[in-house]
Amino acid sequence: MFLSSSDGIFNVEDEALHSFNWQRSLIRLGIVLSALACGWCLSFAAEEPAAKKKVVHSTSSGAKKAAPGKAVAKAPGKAPVRASAKSAAKAPVKTAAGVPHVVAKTQVRHTAAAVQASAAAGKRPAARSAWKAPNYADSLEGDNVDGEDLLVRRAAVDALGPLNGSIVVTDANTGRVLTIVNQKLAFKSGYQPCSTVKVPVALAALSENVVDRETLFHLTKRKTIAMTEAIAHSNNQYFANLGEKLGFERVSYYARMFGLGEKAGLDIAGEQAGTLPAEVPKLGVGMMTSFGEGITLTPLEYAALIGAVANGGTLYYLQYPKTDQDAQALVPRVKRRLDIDNLVSEIKPGMMGAVEYGTARRAGFDPNVPIYGKTGTCTDHWSPTHLGWFGSFVDAGKNKYVVVVLLTGGKLVSGPAASGVAGNVYKTLSASNFYNRQPQEISPTAMITAVGTGSN
Repeated sequence: MFLSSSDGIFNVEDEALHSFNWQRSLIRLGIVLSALACGWCLSFAAEEPAAKKKVVHSTSSGAKKAAPGKAVAKAPGKAPVRASAKSAAKAPVKTAAGVPHVVAKTQVRHTAAAVQASAAAGKRPAARSAWKAPNYADSLEGDNVDGEDLLVRRAAVDALGPLNGSIVVTDANTGRVLTIVNQKLAFKSGYQPCSTVKVPVALAALSENVVDRETLFHLTKRKTIAMTEAIAHSNNQYFANLGEKLGFERVSYYARMFGLGEKAGLDIAGEQAGTLPAEVPKLGVGMMTSFGEGITLTPLEYAALIGAVANGGTLYYLQYPKTDQDAQALVPRVKRRLDIDNLVSEIKPGMMGAVEYGTARRAGFDPNVPIYGKTGTCTDHWSPTHLGWFGSFVDAGKNKYVVVVLLTGGKLVSGPAASGVAGNVYKTLSASNFYNRQPQEISPTAMITAVGTGSN
């Protein structure tokens, strides 16, 4: 969903606008109620005493005249004027859905121009389906913790609390999975990635020289935006434009290269792969590159990709030790090397900006141990559930750790909320001196012989 203003188009994930929009809604509601009250007072004053008496002692025919107001209220005995005012006050809340529904309803191709036009028109279509997943659940049920790092596990469990979701924490330098909270959810075939898809899209656009970090994109005649701000504030119009310039074939090529649509783990029992569309989604490639339309992503896949961003381009197979002995003997397995080492520096300012001043501020910015991340908020209509994603990593010198959070549920769920959960994981690990651990020594020979092994 987009919100329009005189300065341009903003993403709903940018919480800086929430207070402003709430105040504006209250002002509008006050104006509507005042106008209705004045109209009722004038009508009352203009009536003759005899007419007032007649209304008080109205017959069944008088009740029939009030039927139109009664139909709006759908509750007998309520005054039509009051029912209409209540309906008018509630309407904006009930229609606060997302841009995907705007496109689906009007059958308009999702282009950057269509995004801007929809926002300017102020369209708010109804949701296609109700959210069925609960906000709260026992996310620990059925988890097997053998081989996990129990300190990391405790931090993740405490951070998630009663929320319905999953947390995956990995070592970006080895591909080792340190913990998976809610393994049932993490091993499923995935959900729509929402705005987290913007990380691989940004890397694809930079690889193809479609843009660089300083290239300006015009949101309006007077408002421009470049990549750093677009990532930090999760600007959909900007990334829809990148998708149009890249085209479906190139977007799909880079998505596969970055590990989407395939299992991330090496022989992880129960893991299912996400999916990539075989053709352009009905809503267009712009929706694919701004909301992840047509794609399903798993927390494991995104953890592997974010790990490659963190370490400079090595996409490891994720390995999930079954015992402490397996963890000690783990040898990293390289799936493929990505030619992104010179591009990571182009997207990191935006990922840091998301935490410092953008959609992921709840994670908590710490200049001493910076967190880099990307949020995602949308509705997965196949489930159906509302989704809150946050993929991130912390750069603590030689140690680099990835935290991916996926929340499912209703209106309480969002990317910013997921970033707050991840932030609590990082805070607990920092307080436990976890980042000062000596990194595991890996033999270069073992690394070379591991390349290309394993299967998906």
